[in-house]
Amino acid sequence: MLTVKTLHAVSQRETQGMDTTALRDNFHAPGMFADGEIRLVYTHYDRMIVGGATPVGSDLVLDAVAECGTASVLDRREMGVLNIGETATVSCGGENHQLNRGDVLYLGKGQGPITFGVGGRFYLVSTPAHHEYPARLLKLAEAASLSLGSQASSNERTIYQFIHPDVMESCQLVMGYTMFSAGSVWNTMPAHVHDRRMEAYLYFDLADDDRVFHFMGEPQETRHVVMKNEEGVLSPPWSIHCGCGTGSYTFCWAMAGDNVDYKDLEMVAMSDLR
Repeated sequence: MLTVKTLHAVSQRETQGMDTTALRDNFHAPGMFADGEIRLVYTHYDRMIVGGATPVGSDLVLDAVAECGTASVLDRREMGVLNIGETATVSCGGENHQLNRGDVLYLGKGQGPITFGVGGRFYLVSTPAHHEYPARLLKLAEAASLSLGSQASSNERTIYQFIHPDVMESCQLVMGYTMFSAGSVWNTMPAHVHDRRMEAYLYFDLADDDRVFHFMGEPQETRHVVMKNEEGVLSPPWSIHCGCGTGSYTFCWAMAGDNVDYKDLEMVAMSDLR
């Protein structure tokens, strides 16, 4: 079963007047992981698609997505697949890829339908593509890593870059995830914006009773969205994107836009946040 929800792009001015319900309706992506289903969110921010595939009992096949306007989803797109479940197989383009928990699979343009094997819990990110690159399965040991923050500021973390120029080629998709040291709960702080790219987060590995307070909005007009385990949130190019958890968690970040330069951003001073 495939379901697709569309989220249209909204501006800073519109967002300033939104209440909690409106913020969640426009930027929050809950319920992506449902047993026996593929659930996608088609966004009008750089045409990124995020979603979940949760095969139970039988494999799931992703092929035509009407919102893309093509015969098969990868005809003019690339995709990153993160497995947050048990070891399972993803098949595409005549190849079978076995993903352990935490592995990331890149699928390039034109590789045809995708079959997701039972046992996996797959987070999907897809962006438009202009060139064909080969599929590649990436283990944690193959990711580029960047350690930032400190225990004193509660943001000691390691950023693992999987689909990233330092690791492999892609058209515009950049994807990885961030893990925290014990006692650290702040992500992406100090905050930044990047006007040439949008971003999406998936928060996972949260305990049932824990929450992440995800901060968004213009630096002088911040808002927040309360996130549960395995929920996503969209960050427009004009918005900060950072968060603080009530307990430990991991988050997957993915970007799309004009370039794949991870450092193409504008830092926001703490004194400028409102």
